[in-house]
Amino acid sequence: MNTEAQDIEMLERAIMVEAKEASEQMRAEAKAKADAILRRAQEQAEAERRAILDRARQDAERLRGQALATAQLKARSGQLTHRELLLDRVFGAVKSKLPEIQKRPDFDQITAMLLREAVTELRVNKAEISADESTQKALKNGVLDESAKELKGEFTLGAALKEGTGIVVNAANGKLHYDNTFETRLSRLQNTLRAAVYKVLMGEKV
Repeated sequence: MNTEAQDIEMLERAIMVEAKEASEQMRAEAKAKADAILRRAQEQAEAERRAILDRARQDAERLRGQALATAQLKARSGQLTHRELLLDRVFGAVKSKLPEIQKRPDFDQITAMLLREAVTELRVNKAEISADESTQKALKNGVLDESAKELKGEFTLGAALKEGTGIVVNAANGKLHYDNTFETRLSRLQNTLRAAVYKVLMGEKV
């Protein structure tokens, strides 16, 4: 028969065994939880690392694209600037040679054409014609009278032009005005001619 001391000892051993088992179970559960937390942290860190790398790659591609587009734009802008300067020089050279038209043997016919065109545009039969000195000579030498007969109009010779080669027609007491000098005609044609002139300069077919 167990003594009271023996019963107490057995009870103590049972309690110690149970406590040890409970402690080991708690340690195992704690380790499992810690491992799970560490695994989740590692997965999250890897996901963040991939996201950062993807963003960095996208930013690098965007910046490269922007740099390329900027370089292309600058190159295109430089080409356009060069083209416009070249065309401006060409048209400037043409403009400087416009007075030479007056030396042509058919300048009287050209003057008549300028007058006829201006009057037709204004749709008038009475007008004052201003012209540079050389064109005035052509008008006085019969062009003005012949044009008046042809167009059934009444045209008078006004003051000489201070600038420009050709004629300027005024009608309806100055309310109607048509500049048909060669310089203005060139300006009117310039925008439509620029592309074709540039092709010629580059040796392309028009």
